[in-house]
Amino acid sequence: MFNLFSKRPHNRRIIIGDVHGHYDGLMALLKEVDVGGDDQVYFLGDLIDRGPKSADVIKFVRDKKYPSLLGNHEVMMLRAIKEGEEDRRILQFWIQAGGDATISSYGANGILRSDVDWVESLPTFLDLGDIWLVHAGVDPYIPLDQQGEQQFCWMREKFFSSSFPYFDNKLIITGHTITFTLPGVSPGELAAGVGWLDIETGAYHRKSGWMTALDIDNKLVYQMNVFSKKARKKKLDQITKEIDPTKVKAYL
Repeated sequence: MFNLFSKRPHNRRIIIGDVHGHYDGLMALLKEVDVGGDDQVYFLGDLIDRGPKSADVIKFVRDKKYPSLLGNHEVMMLRAIKEGEEDRRILQFWIQAGGDATISSYGANGILRSDVDWVESLPTFLDLGDIWLVHAGVDPYIPLDQQGEQQFCWMREKFFSSSFPYFDNKLIITGHTITFTLPGVSPGELAAGVGWLDIETGAYHRKSGWMTALDIDNKLVYQMNVFSKKARKKKLDQITKEIDPTKVKAYL
């Protein structure tokens, strides 16, 4: 049996949920994970908005060359930058969704063009063989090659209420939907359904504060609370709630 407090295993795949500009919390979380050179680190998107240091988060992930997905908050930022001058409603929508914090994090010089180009290059999903990473989910009733940004970055209720797995041989791991908004899930807990696992525990949200990193290969969950500064490490099955898909619609 794996010893929860043994030395760090090698060759781990570490998947990190929505950071939302909480750079200090991310640094503390990665220290708890004790990332080594042989580990692979992946981000599920929504690196930006709401928290105070979105610019620092992007710089860190870029500098480390960690793979990251496009999240709906990155989509909003790109749309605001491209179309905001012509349609102020698009800019206002992003600002009200937390974009004001991202703008402030860059200071007087404004958002870096190189960061915008990098965000624009982010993929909407990553297929790692046995696991499939996406920010929000998929439409369970549409073939994958007919889906895109709208499904992968924004999907909620239809995905979580599905009673059948989308893939026969892959676990879908998502962010985007804060787990405590799903039936029976408490703040900080992960949520699991038919063929999927949601690790977005709401780091920015005052009801939670938990930022999550999942070591999928050893089934371990590392968490840091960005408000209380408390860290914890649990086995995946100890912190995950199974979701009844028939009850999802009433919550989302």
